[in-house]
Amino acid sequence: MNKIAEGLVRKKCAPCEGGVAPLEPANVQALLKGLPGWTLDSGRITKTWDFRNYFDSTAFVNATAWISHREDHHPDIELTYNKVKVSYWTHAIGGLSENDFICAAKIDALFAL
Repeated sequence: MNKIAEGLVRKKCAPCEGGVAPLEPANVQALLKGLPGWTLDSGRITKTWDFRNYFDSTAFVNATAWISHREDHHPDIELTYNKVKVSYWTHAIGGLSENDFICAAKIDALFAL
């Protein structure tokens, strides 16, 4: 795990009720450099994972849901038989916040366990 991801994993999402500006594009790009495989897609950060079967895919979705619930920051998730796509963005501000990157890093950390 790189230093950017390590720093994000150690953080906790802050409540976001709006009234805060989304991250600047330069900040988004800097944080993305620390999250391999995550891309910027239509104002969201997105990553797709391939799995062997439906059971592994759904187990990953459940683990992602658990992390997201603990952080109180929820992604959009697309599940197919052996593929899961996760997209984060902060609805309350209509853009990306640090919370999106914190959750992305924590999900990536699942694979280091």
